[in-house]
Amino acid sequence: MKLTSIRPIALVLARESFITGLLLLGVSFVVFIILYLSPGDPFSVLLEGQMPTESARAGIREAMGVQKTWYGQYLSWLVNMLQGDFGNSIRTGLPVLGEVLRVGLNTLVLTLGSLFITLVIAVPIALHSARHGMTRLTWPFTIGSYIISALPVFWLGYIVIYFFTHKLGLFPMAFGFATGGKKWLYALLPVIVLGIGNGTISEVIRSLREEMARVLDEDYIRTARSKGASVMKHAFKEGLLIPVTEIVAAKIPFILGGAVIVEQVFNWPGMGRMAWQAAQDRDFPVIMGIAILAAVFVRLGSLFQSVVYVAVNPRASKE
Repeated sequence: MKLTSIRPIALVLARESFITGLLLLGVSFVVFIILYLSPGDPFSVLLEGQMPTESARAGIREAMGVQKTWYGQYLSWLVNMLQGDFGNSIRTGLPVLGEVLRVGLNTLVLTLGSLFITLVIAVPIALHSARHGMTRLTWPFTIGSYIISALPVFWLGYIVIYFFTHKLGLFPMAFGFATGGKKWLYALLPVIVLGIGNGTISEVIRSLREEMARVLDEDYIRTARSKGASVMKHAFKEGLLIPVTEIVAAKIPFILGGAVIVEQVFNWPGMGRMAWQAAQDRDFPVIMGIAILAAVFVRLGSLFQSVVYVAVNPRASKE
């Protein structure tokens, strides 16, 4: 790769990294303030089964080295976070970073797998519709995608579990009971449910069909068609690659939100399930760690979109 092609990408990476740092700082501050102002005391978890008096809570705060003021607590957390220390879970006492990264990997598998399912279904329908219009082949698939996108993901998950697990017995009952090679088999169900039930398929079909139809009407595509060249090869970057990356980057937050529900339905050991449990336990360090990792996932999608766009059009790095 030539230096002239690497320089625009490096410029975008540097700019996006700076924006990401500011974004993570803002996310951490907002989440911390919300948790600080929320009712309840996280240290009461450690006094479960005892009388949670104010003196007992104060003793735990002093033993754990917690600052009295909210800004002191936030600055202490921020300094430790910049050093790679996200603190320990109030409930388990384990380091937050290791636990969040462990479940974050499971959520990443669920998210990327569902995106793959969504694109495998939506892209062929959109491309065929853009080139040939609404035919007898694409019309039922398009209508079906809109119907599926309107189904609640939790309802779809329970239906899939009942049919494939209880009736047919094809999949393990839960991730915890799936050992060895059966874990990948169990992963298919939540991945497929989130992939077809996240409400993204219909939007991908509509957006990609409109964008590809617009590109196919461009003059350079007509010239390529008149010369007998491959139309899809000329329209790939502008009509497929860029729109798909834009849609994926825009839908990652919504898919992460759907993953919270899917993880609860399928007992999937991911960030959403851990965040739900941490919210019930008032485990603030875990919630802060999950919020930061979720923001990183979203920014990685946006960064991927920017890199692809600049790789296709290097002049965009100056915009």
